[in-house]
Amino acid sequence: MTRADLTHLYFLLDRSGSMQSIKTDTEGGFAAFVDEQRKTAGECRVTLAQFDNEYGVVYSDRPIADVPPLDLQPRGSTALLDAMGRLITTAGAELAALPEDQRPGTVIVAVMTDGYENASQEWTHPAIKALVEQQTKDYSWQFLYMGADQDAIEVGVSLGVSAAASVTYGRGKTKEAMAMSSQKMAKLRTSRAAHAAAGSAAPAPMMEAYTDAERAELAE
Repeated sequence: MTRADLTHLYFLLDRSGSMQSIKTDTEGGFAAFVDEQRKTAGECRVTLAQFDNEYGVVYSDRPIADVPPLDLQPRGSTALLDAMGRLITTAGAELAALPEDQRPGTVIVAVMTDGYENASQEWTHPAIKALVEQQTKDYSWQFLYMGADQDAIEVGVSLGVSAAASVTYGRGKTKEAMAMSSQKMAKLRTSRAAHAAAGSAAPAPMMEAYTDAERAELAE
């Protein structure tokens, strides 16, 4: 059995040049995001990766209590597909290498970007969609797509992320988008732990969908 009390949060953050205008809001929003997870019962470990036309891991498998402030340095273009492919396949291989009783019972992959794919060389939309859907179906991974100034539901679905877990936010609502998403993740972690404790044979709970009111608030 996997560890019901352990969550691994993989956060994939756009650092392309267009993020410069919301750099401060993004850094503040990430701090609020982390604080919410720290207050939630259960152990949480975090991997943060950033991408532009290149991909880089800022830190990996770090306890939530030790996550440092975000220092975003925008640059470059947007190779979203390659970044997602790299993150998901690496995470999958690392988790598979662990003894089952050391694997997290909940895996969350959160993607936040303000731009459209324009620079990937290795991965395509259909390949990423198949990969995301496989991890969701076979291992109950929870994927979340947050997109600024775009139809995030359309983009998220094209990437295999459910419409319920994809949300559009205005550039001025970056901090609010992160805070709202973090609250939903905290509820997911709590419900997953309760589900495991009850020994339920039902599928693991997934994140609560964004409501119409929440979507309207973030789009303003």
